[in-house]
Amino acid sequence: MISAPAFSTFFPPRRTLMGPGPSDISPQVLAAQSKPTIGHLDPLFIKMMDELKSLLQYAFQTTNPMTLAVSAPGSAGMETCFVNLVEPGDTVIVCRNGVFGERMRQNVERIGATAVVVDDPWGQPVSAAKVEQALQQNPQAKFVALVHAETSTGVCSDVQTIAAIARQYDCLSIVDAVTSLGGIELRVDDWGIDAIYSGSQKCLSCVPGLSPVSFSPRAVQKIQDRSHPVQSWFLDQSLVMGYWSGDGKRSYHHTAPVNGLYALHESLRLLAEEGLENAWARHRQQHRDLATGLTKLGIEFIVDEQYRLPQLNAVTIPEGVDDAKVRSRLLNEFNLEIGAGLGDLAGKAWRIGLMGYAARKENVALCLQALNQVLR
Repeated sequence: MISAPAFSTFFPPRRTLMGPGPSDISPQVLAAQSKPTIGHLDPLFIKMMDELKSLLQYAFQTTNPMTLAVSAPGSAGMETCFVNLVEPGDTVIVCRNGVFGERMRQNVERIGATAVVVDDPWGQPVSAAKVEQALQQNPQAKFVALVHAETSTGVCSDVQTIAAIARQYDCLSIVDAVTSLGGIELRVDDWGIDAIYSGSQKCLSCVPGLSPVSFSPRAVQKIQDRSHPVQSWFLDQSLVMGYWSGDGKRSYHHTAPVNGLYALHESLRLLAEEGLENAWARHRQQHRDLATGLTKLGIEFIVDEQYRLPQLNAVTIPEGVDDAKVRSRLLNEFNLEIGAGLGDLAGKAWRIGLMGYAARKENVALCLQALNQVLR
């Protein structure tokens, strides 16, 4: 018989999380997660789910009935949108200007569809002109997919314009809002976005492991008109909606992450209490303060000012500075986490997050003080 391992209880340190996610979580949200677990079909829990849907509709600025939280992280939200909408043989215009646009391409090709890639340099927004050109050259295209806030580079793309172009060519738009929801302006209905997904652990400052999604009526119709079954049983929204919608009794689909949904409900409640526009303004202000301090330290931004994400600051590592050593000292001496570069920016950039509850003046002050001390 194998002996039982003997471990002590795990007690994590209290870090200040200023990387690309997860972000700092408010005490109220952590407390919400620790409330007693009840059944995922309990009438009181279903009532909370209905409130959660309304809060998500507010955060997304949509009236889409098919708005819910997938019981898995943002990557599953991405897959949810693609596997429900895209079928084998379809053509999808995929905008790629960083790591997460590339992940969209991989999702498309795993489905057996064709990805027509529109490439832009890392650190640059998606070119609307290139997207329109790709649509003109590929009249069979049914979808345009792009990342609103590219986490790997800290750049914001013009989703409003590109979603409008997609609609002109009778295409559905699929948008990655993992790092944008709650941090910068995002208006699903006004911008005509058809399918969108996000993550709980970024600007919503909730625990990781949940992915808010929303589908427009046009997208819902596309799901209903599919000629092939959705390749993922778990992510098939025609099945999941039996649990997330309807009056009275809900149909069982899976055991929902009850306590995680408590936390998401509370984080969204706090966002609604603050007000979306106030939250967007807070992120902008803390970004300006951080940018001023980083400039004084001689640290330069990768993205032009007009396209920068306030909640994800991608900066160039100063010449001669040891990337890993600096981040290690910040973590071990200041309990401060910042992110390393991804893909083409690995070893060349830091990604400093100001997301949700982390977008506070005391965090900005700590980051600047710690970087100043370590770089000296």
